Amino acid sequence: MPEGDTVHRAADRLHAALAGQTVLRSDVRVPRFATADLRGAVVDEVVARGKHLLMRVGDVTVHSHLKMEGAWHLMRRGERWRRPAFEARMVLETTAISGDPWQAVGFALGELDLVARDAEHEVVGHLGPDPLADDFDRDEALRRLMADPARPIGLALLDQRCVAGFGNDYRNELLFLRGVRPETPAGEVDVAAALDLGVRLIRANRHRDERTTTGDTRKGQRLYVAHRDGRPCRRCGTPIARGLLGDDALTERITWFCPNCQR
Repeated sequence: MPEGDTVHRAADRLHAALAGQTVLRSDVRVPRFATADLRGAVVDEVVARGKHLLMRVGDVTVHSHLKMEGAWHLMRRGERWRRPAFEARMVLETTAISGDPWQAVGFALGELDLVARDAEHEVVGHLGPDPLADDFDRDEALRRLMADPARPIGLALLDQRCVAGFGNDYRNELLFLRGVRPETPAGEVDVAAALDLGVRLIRANRHRDERTTTGDTRKGQRLYVAHRDGRPCRRCGTPIARGLLGDDALTERITWFCPNCQR
């Protein structure tokens, strides 16, 4: 599941290959941007902001959000795509320092927009501080998380307006490690400690291809509670429980927790 660390790694890979290169071909397979033509523009940089990826090309920013199934693949012209062509939402082909031209293909992107560079705020201006950014503002993130003491901490942590980058895995894992149930009101939680732990976890995984919160990167051993409903808690042996938490039926997300270790 793509979370902030996944998107930052994707931005790193794309930036390393494409920055400074000239666009040879662009194909945006979204109706309202289908006529966009980026040929001749230079890719200045590719950066992440939380779970959002920003590709700055000439005077345009290509904004994408992976949601649940999206991914950006980088390959050389002529290489076989690793996902079906009907899933491609954008193809960007550029020059390369050496070898065949690069192709960056965005598959199954949950969101794709082309906006003017000076209008990036329209797509990411609502986001809270990003713990993987050099300018992460801890105090502002804490203020936003604690703005509504009655709100369940599990909802506040997933709200990208509070902190940009935490997804469902990090939400559930850090609450387990803090011994807190997801539905607990934020006002009853040491929010600063929860935030600091979440920041440490996501930064520790910044350059890992396989996310882990246990410190063990072996398959099946990487997480404490997420996706482990019915299996024994790694600390006490109690079966991990599964629930739902959201402001309404449309925003409900799965929660995992240990009924014994989390109170």
